[in-house]
Amino acid sequence: MSDEKAKAAEVLARQKALEEAKRKQDEINKRKAEVRKRLEEQSQKKAKKGFMTPERKKKLRLLLRKKAAEELKKEQERKAAERRKIIDQRCGQPKNLDGANEDKLREICKAYHERLFLCESQKWDLEYEVRRRDYEINELNIQVNDLRGKFIKPTLKKVSKYENKFAKLQKKAAEFNFRNQLKTVKKKEFELEDDKEKNTEMRAQPFPPKTDEGEEGAHPAEGEATAEEA
Repeated sequence: MSDEKAKAAEVLARQKALEEAKRKQDEINKRKAEVRKRLEEQSQKKAKKGFMTPERKKKLRLLLRKKAAEELKKEQERKAAERRKIIDQRCGQPKNLDGANEDKLREICKAYHERLFLCESQKWDLEYEVRRRDYEINELNIQVNDLRGKFIKPTLKKVSKYENKFAKLQKKAAEFNFRNQLKTVKKKEFELEDDKEKNTEMRAQPFPPKTDEGEEGAHPAEGEATAEEA
């Protein structure tokens, strides 16, 4: 009997432990569901409200424009200072001409002439170097494209088809107007009366009569023929 009671107590204890574990698991799942639901509600509220409101967008846009304007101004100042520095290096500082005599002025002019000649020679050298490098870059690009098997389509100039058609139509219209303006000339208006009479006589006599000169000219021909036969 004692063994049966012990087994029954052990079974009850196990059932209680299982029920307790199940209850705890249910509570944990319930808490997780509540937390998940609360997070979803918060995310939905944030999505509805939105972080970037129109006012914030406007302020951000103004700040970006202000920053871009400042950067652009600094870049322009830097380029101007660099340009001025290069000009001073190449051209030098202006000379003081107050109280200068003729010899000093000649020396200054000579120095300026030498400086100008040097600047022009350097300019020509730089332009030649730029053209040479552009040519080399173009050749390298062509070689790279040949290796890749790609063909660069050249940039074509856009030509309007309607302009060509309009020009052809204008040309045809001009030719048509020129032909219509020409007057038809009747040949009979410029014929003389004597020509008309001659034409009528020629039409009446299709074969003209033999003249005396023709007959006289025929006898010597026959005589010559007889002489040749003899």
